[in-house]
Amino acid sequence: MGGRGAGKTRAGAEWVRSMVEGARPLDQGLARRVALVGETIEQVREVMVFGDSGILACSPQDRLPTWEATRKRLVWPNGAIATIHTAHDPEGLRGPQFDAAWVDEYGCASVDKGTNQPNKFLDAKSSESSLPHYSNGERDELIQAQYLTAMTSYWRDPAHNPVSPEYDAPMLDMTRAFVWAWDTRPYPFFPNNRGLWSDGGNYARGHWINGRTSSRTLASVVDEICRRAGLTHFDTNGLHGFVRGYSVEQVTEARAALQPLMIRHGFDAIERDGVLTFRMRDGVAPIILDPACLAESSDLDGTTEQSRESEAEVSGRVRLRFVEADGNFDVIAEEAVLADEATHAVSGSELNMALTRSEGRQIAERWLVEARVSRETVRLALPPSKLCLGAGDVIELPGEGAEGPGRYRIDRVELSDLQLIDAVRIEPEAYKPAEFDDEGAVLRPFAAPIPVQSHFLDLPLLRGDEVPHAPYLAATAQPWPGSAALYHSAADSNYVLNTVLPVRATIGRTQNELHRASPGVFDRGDVLQVRLISGALESVDEAALLSGANLAAIGDGTPGNWEVFQFARAELVGEKTYWLSNRLRGQAGSDGLMPDVWPDQSVFVLLNGVAPQINLSPNLRRVSQHYRIGPANRGYDDPSYRHDVQAFDGNGLRPLSPAHLRGIRQVDGAFRLDWVRRTRIGGDDWETVEVPLGEDSESYLVRVRQGATVLREEIVGASEWTYPGAAQSADGIAAAFDVDVAQISARYGPGLSRRITLVP
Repeated sequence: MGGRGAGKTRAGAEWVRSMVEGARPLDQGLARRVALVGETIEQVREVMVFGDSGILACSPQDRLPTWEATRKRLVWPNGAIATIHTAHDPEGLRGPQFDAAWVDEYGCASVDKGTNQPNKFLDAKSSESSLPHYSNGERDELIQAQYLTAMTSYWRDPAHNPVSPEYDAPMLDMTRAFVWAWDTRPYPFFPNNRGLWSDGGNYARGHWINGRTSSRTLASVVDEICRRAGLTHFDTNGLHGFVRGYSVEQVTEARAALQPLMIRHGFDAIERDGVLTFRMRDGVAPIILDPACLAESSDLDGTTEQSRESEAEVSGRVRLRFVEADGNFDVIAEEAVLADEATHAVSGSELNMALTRSEGRQIAERWLVEARVSRETVRLALPPSKLCLGAGDVIELPGEGAEGPGRYRIDRVELSDLQLIDAVRIEPEAYKPAEFDDEGAVLRPFAAPIPVQSHFLDLPLLRGDEVPHAPYLAATAQPWPGSAALYHSAADSNYVLNTVLPVRATIGRTQNELHRASPGVFDRGDVLQVRLISGALESVDEAALLSGANLAAIGDGTPGNWEVFQFARAELVGEKTYWLSNRLRGQAGSDGLMPDVWPDQSVFVLLNGVAPQINLSPNLRRVSQHYRIGPANRGYDDPSYRHDVQAFDGNGLRPLSPAHLRGIRQVDGAFRLDWVRRTRIGGDDWETVEVPLGEDSESYLVRVRQGATVLREEIVGASEWTYPGAAQSADGIAAAFDVDVAQISARYGPGLSRRITLVP
């Protein structure tokens, strides 16, 4: 069942050897006479016998058969014989009493009249490229499906494939009969990936059954709809069509389920003598009516009445939406427009079925032409002798109309002493598919189902123009799926798309410890070794560094625990491994989060603008939300997506820790503390006397601690505070104690604190 190059010929050749060879070179095997059957003698000889995987190439020297060209046969050392036979001489198989046969695959190309010569195919690179007899070259999957149905049903019949009394099995074992060609290349990437597989252009009219075996005939689909609706008397024998895929999403009546199929394939449902008959609307084989035989009726002005609707009532543009087959099954649209049409009226319809783009165009063209032609109607009376005519029949009135004979389809019949017929004009040419080149579907790039490694970074303001309460999201994967997507929801259901990440971030892990250093001055200590998962690093000069270059974050991977720092030198010392030196630590006020040491395997993220801020409503700050992140080309319910529940503080709103905190013991035993306010907004302008406040009002939270115990907590409105001796006695201060000072934000609360240790 393999495709080209999968080893089918080798498997057949080895099977022949297993049938004719015994345990030793001269021992008899299971078979003495074998038939090698192909389309032509040349094909059998060049493929089955002399091919690279043929019988001679597979046989060892002590069992190598001899080729007798004049008699067209192989003779083995043990006397077994294999003779060549072709499809052009089926009678040649009579007489020899074969024990076994190796027959070429059976199959039929999906091309018009492919059953006339099932072996024919179109391939510009092949010298045998040709169409079957009398074929017009149109794509036709229905004939391929009917061929396979005919083959399997014929040989399933015991009258055609009897069970042998000798070996108690059918003459032909259809479990070992293989269709040409099921291909191991994955559909729909084959045939659409033409850069990888150059023969993809032959798929439309080729022998491949990939992507076609799940389709149905139109007759079988209509049959199923009728039976589910409870109909028992119906006839679908007149339907011809191929349904690639059709979805009825709502419980509805059979008429509504059939309507899209009728638009797609152009057929009518006609009730005749208690039987619902389905008939193709092709306009062929009309019944010619002699005008002299028409009846006269008082309801008519003459024997016929012709009418034509105004052009203003007919649209000059038709738009059809459908699901594109042979690709990603996206919903697309095709239009048909009359070249001389001045009106802007548009008729549109949606078909919840899979069609190729050329099929969609053909339907739109037919629909447009049919709508224009059907403006013309005729009314006439028929005598009782014409009672055989009814709705759905096609009649022809010779000489009628300015353009010659007219064909009409009967739409309505009134029975009285006469038959009053209402018929609509048709043109048989409208039902012949318009010729359009087959266009391969454009596939979205394959997204490997690989988990995306991601980190939320709830950072302070880096530039000042960010959304202060929204975190950043850095993501990477190996390999990168092209883009990643973040979905969010209040619960683990009903997710909505939040952010798409088109580029992966530069993320890595540290491979040594990074100790605390003073902020605001260069840290020229030991190098920080970082191994990247993705991306690259580079060195910058001091001017670029002071302008904000090489900004990075180091943390434990949790959203709020990140120190922002910069590095001037990045030296590549191994595969994706760098030494970072000449660092500026605790940038953007993150010095308040700097631990005594960042351990080995801490997370490193380069803040180069690739990681975006996610969409987060202000009212969802500090509210737990469910997040799913994974390849953007896959659904959020794909196993490759990672689920996370997070609530973000919005650290862009967090006040910075005060600077230059000091405490002075007074003569009376009191401690006087003062500090310098810092700001998170607009603090880089050195021309101002004091940095902007950045908050609604100035206030600070002062905490007195001894160990982990909070002894006193006060809120002050200035950058100073006095701790009287009486208060110290009341708090039980008798040894060294700590004082923490944090600025308060009306929106955020207390920010990062600065600590000082005092001794009474």
